This record gives sequence, structure tokens and C-alpha cells, in this order.
Amino acid sequence: MAYDFDLFVIGAGSGGVRAARFAAGFGAKVAVAESRYLGGTCVNVGCVPKKLLVYGAHFADDFEHAKGFGWSLDEAGFDWATLIANKNREIERLNGIYRNLLVNSGVTLHEGHARLIDPHQVEVNGQRFTAKKILIATGGWPQIPEIPGREHAISSNEAFFLKTLPKRVIVVGGGYIAVEFAGIFEGLGAETTLLYRRELFLRGFDISVRKHLQEELTKRGMDLQFNADIQRIDKQADGSLKVTLKDGRSLETDCVFYATGRRPMLDNLGLEHTGVRFDERGFVEVNDQYETAEPSILAIGDVIGRVQLTPVALAEGMAVARRLFQPEQYRKVDYLHIPTAVFSQPPIGTVGLTEEQAREQGHDVVLFESRFRPMKLTLTECQERTLMKLVVDKKSDKVLGCHMVGPDAGEIVQGLAIALKAGATKQLFDETIGVHPTAAEEFVTLRTPVA
Repeated sequence: MAYDFDLFVIGAGSGGVRAARFAAGFGAKVAVAESRYLGGTCVNVGCVPKKLLVYGAHFADDFEHAKGFGWSLDEAGFDWATLIANKNREIERLNGIYRNLLVNSGVTLHEGHARLIDPHQVEVNGQRFTAKKILIATGGWPQIPEIPGREHAISSNEAFFLKTLPKRVIVVGGGYIAVEFAGIFEGLGAETTLLYRRELFLRGFDISVRKHLQEELTKRGMDLQFNADIQRIDKQADGSLKVTLKDGRSLETDCVFYATGRRPMLDNLGLEHTGVRFDERGFVEVNDQYETAEPSILAIGDVIGRVQLTPVALAEGMAVARRLFQPEQYRKVDYLHIPTAVFSQPPIGTVGLTEEQAREQGHDVVLFESRFRPMKLTLTECQERTLMKLVVDKKSDKVLGCHMVGPDAGEIVQGLAIALKAGATKQLFDETIGVHPTAAEEFVTLRTPVA
């Protein structure tokens, strides 16, 4: 049978665009359908605008620290509307770049909602197209629990477009999105409370990292409330919100921001017309080649619920394109030693195993840890401290994990990820000469194991 396209990609986010571009570059006839915005969550309501807001939130600290270096500054003022307008302009520029990347690659772009009619047929804007292979790359969507008054809460989607900065914000959640946005709101001047229903946030991260960040956020004056959850939200006559907690307490705020998880965005895709199956969490089930139970349909990125990070979706998209259309270049995505950063304040960078994971896997663990005040802060009143930690296997001397909380953590850990990927030992770290004076050199000067 002759098909209209060799590959039809539903979703123009990071993974979908990467798969489409490279498949077209390999000679395939490719189409992409996108109903919202080019670039997906990351470019529009995720990593990119979030990082811009993180940069903006740092300036209050920078102005304060400048005094210790002899700078006299007039009283600083902040305008939320200017930040959001400038952010929007940058996102529009990136949307244009994504459009050009697709079109210049020879990909046919359909701007509209795509729906599967059968395993080889897609309908967009009333038109139907056939494809030999269909790739689902529609990403995730934030979810707010079904509680009374949930309509008064916002998610990350709405946070990027608030008309004004709320004076008081309650951030609900314990993952990296919650921690990052709490830092953004607090840094920009909002009175911020972080609520989390468990004992400590950032479950899955190294325990030293979690406790250290808790200490630093508390120093900054953020109200951290653990073992706390919302029962209902009521809007008051003056427009403020009354938040009733499950323990009977009530709080008043101007904004409730939920960051309690994301679901796969599969609404009205027509997957019921196919043999695609889902796991118990609702994500699309795929094998190690991203094939679903329906032979003609593949899926990558956040919809499969593996590692929900933009660079991972990019790698998965590349793997699909190569396997289908340039098999001699194909190699599987390696999910080991994926570095990640949390752009909290201070930020986190981490790669490899946590202390807990290493012990669970049976390693006889040796830990190296350092906490110190960054050099930049020694002329200021700020008492923030940096944490660096190495998790090492005693028998092989191999470094199993690197963890950091402090300025430029993400930048530093990216390089360390290569070392872990290459199987570096602690001896190799010790024999590497550091760059002085930097914080990064601490990773190659850790000599004494902690008890």
C-alpha cells in the first residue's frame, strides 16, 4: 500500500520535532501535527520560560551581595509585567525557530488537532492522511486534584501568564517544579509557603541534598510546611483565597499553585481505534524500541512516563528516526547516568546513584561530603552554604553518584556526568588537578570519607 507519509508525528515538542527533522533528513516523507504551540512544554510552559524567571528571581540576591563588594545601589524596583512581556517575546522567537527547523528540513507541518482514525490514518482539520508509521509525542499536562475549589488554583501553565505577581502564594507539591516555582515567587518578592503532604520534598533525590536544601530555604525565610495537604479552597469577598488544610488549619493567600504531578496528554487522540495499551499509571506502554502494542504506532517522551526530561525525549526521538530510516546509525538510549538539575535557590545538580540507591543495590558505600560557604559570599552577610557529595563503591573505587547544592550546580554536574559515564574511579578524581579558585575543584579535593 502507498502511504501519504512514511512517518506522521503527533506533537511538535522536543522529541517529536527531533524525530521528524532527522527522519526527513534521512530521506523519509514526514508530517507533524501540533494543536498548541511549536516546541512543546519545554519551550512554552516549561524549562525555557522557567529558567528565565529563575534568572529574574536571582537579582534581589545579587543586588544585596553587591554591597559587600563596594557597590552602592539605589533602591531596586521590580516589574512583573515587563519580565513576562520580555519572556513572551523570547518564546515567540523560539516558536519561529522551531517552525523554520521543521519546514527547512522538508517536514510538512499541520497546525491543528490530530486524531487517529485507525492504525495508519490520521485526521487533522478535516483532512485525512495515511502513514506507514505514526509517532505519538504529545507530552504531559499538569493535573490539579479534585478538591472543592480547585477552579481557584493554577498550574505551571497559567503561572507563566499571570497579569500581576501575587503578594502571597501557596505552592503545593514536593517535586522539582514545586521547589523551583517556590524559589521564583519568593525571589521576586512574594510571601511564599510550600506545602507538601510527605515528610520532606524531592523524594528520589539524595537525602543529603534534600536536607541541605530544606536548611537553605528555611534560612531564606520560606515557609516550609511538610505533612500538610489541602482539603478545600474558598474564594473570599475581597478576592483572596482561604485554604483549609486536612489537619483543620486554615491559611489565607492570593494564589494557590499546584505542582503535584503531570499526566500523559492523550485527550481525544482516537487511540481507542487502535491496539495501543496503557500501563497502570495511564502512560502509553512501549517496548525498548518505543513500539506500542499496535505495530504501526510508536511513542516517546513524557507520554511513556520513563524519564520525563527534555534531553531524554530528544534522545528517544533521534533513536526512533535512526532505527526506522538510518538503521546503521541506530543505538539504544542509555538511561544510566542521566544528569539533571533543579533550578531551586540554591540550585541542585545530580548524576548517578543516590546514597540510598547505592546501598539498595548492594554496594559497600564510601561517602565523601563537603559543606562550605562559597567564595563569592565571603564579603557579604549571606550565610548560604554549598553541599558537594560523592557516593563511591568501596570495592571497585568507582564513583557511583555526584550530588551538589549550590551556585552553578547544573553547569558543574554536566561535566561530571561524562566522568561517571566513562566509569571514573575516586582515584581518577583525586589525580585530577582542580581549577583554583572555584567551587568545582572541591569535587577533586575530597579526601576524607564521612562517618
